[in-house]
Amino acid sequence: MSDSYISPDEELGDEEPEGERPSRSAGLMDSAKRMLATVIALVSTRLELFTTEIEEEIQRAASILMWALVALFFGSLTVLMIAFTVIIIFWDDHRILAAVLVTSSFLLATLIFGLLARSRLKAKSRFMAASIEELKRDRASLDRMAARE
Repeated sequence: MSDSYISPDEELGDEEPEGERPSRSAGLMDSAKRMLATVIALVSTRLELFTTEIEEEIQRAASILMWALVALFFGSLTVLMIAFTVIIIFWDDHRILAAVLVTSSFLLATLIFGLLARSRLKAKSRFMAASIEELKRDRASLDRMAARE
């Protein structure tokens, strides 16, 4: 091109004049670039870990939900048939008592399993625990690197 063309390297000052040694600020810039590259690599790795954990949690939740719905369906059919059987057995003698006892049993079971489900929700494992641990280790590592420089 023409003589006034300046290459990107010259514009940024990346070319060293002949005979000059790199200055202390160039070493500092190289160190800062390396640290920035390390931080970017760490963030990238942690984002990949984060997305993997999210995907696993979604798949796990979908699987649990599907199996829970299937179990709920067949469990409901079973309980309904048992209730009808009990009421039919006591139809002539104590049909109202049998219906009340069956209904009370359903109510008691509902309360017990509802409380169990609530306690399970409260005792769940910490979401994204692995990612948070890795980020803590990364921060400690970066702090050590910064202290050395």
